[in-house]
Formats: sequence, structure tokens, C-alpha cells
Amino acid sequence: MKRMPRAFPPIVLLGLLLVPVVSGAGPAPPPVLRHRYANGLTLLVRESPAAPVVAVSLQVRMGARWERAETAGISNLLQQTIVKGTARRTAAEIAETAEEIGGALSAASDTDSSEIRGTALARHWKALLNLVADVALRPSLPSEEIEKERGAILSRIRSRGDLPFSLAFDGLLASLYGPHPYGLPALGRQEALERLDRASLLEHYRRFYLADRMVLAVSGQIPTAAVVDEVARLFTGLPAGSGAAPDAPPAPAPTYGRGVLERPAAQAQILVGYLTPPLSHPDYPAVKVLSALLGGGMSSRLFAELRNRQGLAYSLGSLYPSRVDTSSLVIHMGTAPDNLDRAEAGIGHETARVRQERVSEAELERAKAYLLGSLSMDRRTNTRQAWYLAFFELAGVGYEFVERYAAAVEAVGVDDVQRVARKYLARPTIVIVRPVPK
Repeated sequence: MKRMPRAFPPIVLLGLLLVPVVSGAGPAPPPVLRHRYANGLTLLVRESPAAPVVAVSLQVRMGARWERAETAGISNLLQQTIVKGTARRTAAEIAETAEEIGGALSAASDTDSSEIRGTALARHWKALLNLVADVALRPSLPSEEIEKERGAILSRIRSRGDLPFSLAFDGLLASLYGPHPYGLPALGRQEALERLDRASLLEHYRRFYLADRMVLAVSGQIPTAAVVDEVARLFTGLPAGSGAAPDAPPAPAPTYGRGVLERPAAQAQILVGYLTPPLSHPDYPAVKVLSALLGGGMSSRLFAELRNRQGLAYSLGSLYPSRVDTSSLVIHMGTAPDNLDRAEAGIGHETARVRQERVSEAELERAKAYLLGSLSMDRRTNTRQAWYLAFFELAGVGYEFVERYAAAVEAVGVDDVQRVARKYLARPTIVIVRPVPK
């Protein structure tokens, strides 16, 4: 048997960072003001005197969840282009304005939301809000910038297809979700992106950038009442939207099978996925604890048993992202080709064991501490504070979800872990990428 090196590999660190965690550990955060304007825009303000800085997160209910195969990647392309020019500023002027106020401005798109984020010195909070409003309300979407961003994204898509882990991960999501948009590639589809033009992006912008689909969160050393008035002034022209509930996406259709791909590579990749509950489900906290117990850090079961004791893994971990619709728990492992069969069997053994045997109280407490401690670290900055406020409000669970969730994690017991393991880890979907035989 070929044993793995015991150095802590970079991919494990990546796995730790990617495990979505929520915690209320530490001092109670400052109170939040929630204000809803007549056009439907929601504002959240957390006044924090800790440092003379301010962060803004404007999140839109727009992302891969509302895309289809023929539009896969449109939200990401729009977000990358939206900060590259407005009716009042060029891309260079946007960047210069952000630097002049001591901060930065950027945009990104994810599965359930898209964000425009900005930071500045606290004394320039008005200028920061003005810049965010300009980008959100008056984007010019220059054709030359669209082409630049399209080229950059297509290059990333081609590179992603050459990476065994990314290839396996995208294949697993497609097998888990079937027609549901969560199964679409993370960056979009090449065929769709090549067809998108400025008119398509403008139509997508007008469809989603509506007040009742947006949450604006501000965190930092700012005067709350003045922020409420300034946002009212800046966003008064934002269209209200219809208020109608969006069409629900198709239900996931997992294959519950095992697929094998062969690619030129030094390692084999094993990904095992299960459909799991969404953010709003009562089982969400217990499944978070289960995920952490299996693959959350060096004290997790998979790391201790399959890497440390048996030497089967170069890298491993578990991912359980926070999703508005049906989520997924994904166990991943990189291993030597000679160890592929034993590594896959080892994952199966550990998932079966957690269904059949009650975990110990000590193991449970370690997993909960991992979750609660990780988010405490993640929430230290105003930028992350603003993101959490806006994301959970937009997701429909309320900006105060973090504190409720922390209490729910603390309340998870041994029986809860076994119950959710039996309920959700019964039927895996497996994707393996192995090196081409020599």
C-alpha cells in the first residue's frame, strides 16, 4: 500500500474554508436597524464603533438558481461587467473613486444571490453609498468590457475542465441535481456565454435589479439615522418590482449511481454526494454538525481515520453549502491511484458507521466547536458582517439567523446526528476521476 505524506495539504485548508459555518460565539454584536422603503428595498444598518471603517453589501436575488442551460453564466458575466462603467463614470473612474475614499469596490455572483460590495474609511460613508448606487442603478455595460470579461470567464472554464477536482465536482453536481439549476457548472456553460450579448445582459439586469429583490446592508462606524435618509435619497429611482413569487425551479433528480472519468492526472479524485436540506429546514443545524464531524478539520472522522491512521488521502473534507433550495453534502478525497478502491471503501465504511452507531459526546462537542469557532473568525470584519446580514435576509430566514443558528447548533445532540445521518446519507451519488491507465 502506498502511504500518503502527513503534511497538512493546501486542499484540506481549502476544504476547511469552503465549509459554510455559522456561529454566534463571542460577544453579542451591535444591534441592527431594519428599514423597508416604499419601493420594497430593505436596508440593514449595524453601527459598530470598533474601527473607523465602513462596509456595504448590496445583494440581489439573482444567480445560478434562476438560470437555465441556455443562459448559464449570465449572472456572473453581468456582475463582472457591472462595475466597469456607469452613465457617470468609466471603469477607471470607479476604481479611482473607491481608492480616493480609502477602499475598494467589486461585484460577484453566486448560486442564490449576487453582490456589489464596497469598503471605505468611515468618514467617506456617503461617498461609498453614492458609488454603490451609481453602479447598481446606472450601469453602462460597455461592449468592450463585456468582451474582456467574457474572454476571462471562458478561459477559466477551459482551465477548470483540466483540473481533476473541479471536473469531478461539476460532474457530481450535474448528477445530483439533474434539471435543477444547482447542477449547472459554477462559471456557466461555454455555449451559453458565447451567445450572450449586451442586449441579453441589459434584459437580465432589468429583470432582476428591482427593489423588492434587493437588500442593502451597511456595517461600520456610521450614523444610523443619517444612513437611512441617504439611502432613501440615492435609491429613490429604483424600480419597485412586481412582488410576485418567482417560478420554482425543477426538482432535483439524483442518479444515485457511480460514474468514472479518466483524465491525465497524478491523483485520483473521489466525490460522494447526498441531497440535504436547505437553509430554512429544521434539520439544517444537525446536518451542519454531521458534516463537520465527518470532514471538518483535522480532528474529523475522515481525516483521523483515512488520512492519519490508514494513510489513504492526500486531501479530504466535506462541504455543505447554505442553499435556499435543496442543498448537498459532498465528501471529497484525493488519493493515489493504487489506493483508489480502498479509499472509496473507507468513505463508505465511515458514512455507514455514522448511520449505525451513536457518536460520542466528546466527538460531538469537537464538531460543534469547529462550527462555532470558524464563523466567529469569519465574522470579524465589517465586510463579512455586512455580507451575513444581507445574505440571510435575502434568503428569507432573516438577518438575525446567525444568532438563532448558533443556539440551534448548541442544542444538537447525539441522537440528532444519527437521525439525520440515517435520513440523508442513505443513497450516495459518486463521481470518480482517475488517471488514464498507462
